[in-house]
Amino acid sequence: MKDVKSPVGLELPAEPQPVTFNPASTALIVVDMQNAYASCGGYLDLAGFDISGSAEVNQNVATLARLCRESGIQVVFLQNGWDADYVEAGGPLSTNQAKSNALRVMRERPELHGQLLAKGGWDYELIDALKVEEGDILVQKPRYSGFVSTPLDSILRSRGIRTLLVCGVATNVCVETTIRDAFGLEYYPVMVEDCCLQAGPRAVHEATIFNVRTFFGWTTTLDALVETLPA
Repeated sequence: MKDVKSPVGLELPAEPQPVTFNPASTALIVVDMQNAYASCGGYLDLAGFDISGSAEVNQNVATLARLCRESGIQVVFLQNGWDADYVEAGGPLSTNQAKSNALRVMRERPELHGQLLAKGGWDYELIDALKVEEGDILVQKPRYSGFVSTPLDSILRSRGIRTLLVCGVATNVCVETTIRDAFGLEYYPVMVEDCCLQAGPRAVHEATIFNVRTFFGWTTTLDALVETLPA
């Protein structure tokens, strides 16, 4: 099978086949690397999810973001959550109100109301290892996908971005949902496997890798990017 062209430039080892890309038309999408999802005491931890792999992933994502900046790749941070009154979480008929684990946890534990994924709070903030630096872009999002109710698509298209390197949390939720929408919008999404952390057992991480490779895009690793991107 021929290598994927998107557009011509560097060849990145990936599955199910290499991806050829140009750093100038590529963005790193850092999905929800917030205390809520990647720190002890955050929402995922309080909801009972195993986040024991977060330390390694957090460091990998920080390394990847630095590498992309140095290589001329646009870094875009996604930040998930809602206003302090949770108006942005949806009204009484919202599916988000019915299914959001964070909202459920706060209903079950009223003392946490106003703490989980609320703008201005610790839970909402990016982890200490990651900071939005000059030239980076921050996009706040109220749902799983980075493309729903946000300007992300127009931000990327107006910069000629075609290839998306995608990392962050959770692999099987916001990462996969964003990749699915990127595919539908004609981007070339490449998931960086060891820069993602799942919500749930490891099997769901592997399931997302299968889904991405088979249906929605490609997968690669941090080491492959280190070897491919110019120093």
